[in-house]
Amino acid sequence: MVQKGRIRVMLVDAHLMVLCGLQRLIDDEKPELEVVAIATDVAGALELAAAAKPDVVLVDVELATDKNASLVPGLINGGNTRVLVLNGARDAKHELAILRGACGVIHKDDTPERLIQAIRKVHEGQLWLDRSTTGRLFVELSRQSSQAAHDPAKRKLDSLTEREHDVVRSLARQPGADNKTLASTLHIGEHTLRNHLSRIYDKLGVPNRLELYVFVQRHVEHVQPRF
Repeated sequence: MVQKGRIRVMLVDAHLMVLCGLQRLIDDEKPELEVVAIATDVAGALELAAAAKPDVVLVDVELATDKNASLVPGLINGGNTRVLVLNGARDAKHELAILRGACGVIHKDDTPERLIQAIRKVHEGQLWLDRSTTGRLFVELSRQSSQAAHDPAKRKLDSLTEREHDVVRSLARQPGADNKTLASTLHIGEHTLRNHLSRIYDKLGVPNRLELYVFVQRHVEHVQPRF
């Protein structure tokens, strides 16, 4: 049974020493804060988050890269989980994770008190961002909004989920493959694949797989960053 008022924290970092230090630091704040799960890779993080349903997840920025673009949305998973990014350098690597739904960034050279404060604040629903990061993100979001408003094809493609993009990528690579082959490539069932395709057709406004393939080829300049 989860104690009322307790902030349940999950840690995601590839370095065990970092995880050990963070766990001790956070568990020192019991009973208000408690570490409920620890993961060292993306797959483990998503699996544990689904089971533990933490309130706040601390994620090393190196695991939330373009290669693992689905990590932050997957941790949130439409629920109340807040993601706080851990950055080891004073650079802008964390900004992509923020654009994907993370609530803020804490630098690894910040004080322990600042980390605990950040966890509390994002748990309350606040953002934990410095002024310069907020300014850059505002500019980027404005740019994306303007571009999407003038580009219906990009807007349609951006409406796809990461998993739906996986399906479209596989179809683009294997245009002649049947559903069984595509489903096997994606490690899903044929019924699940058909459901994905149906939603993709609706979002992109195409009637079938052939038209979907033509759409992808026609708008390859928008697809390329993801494909």
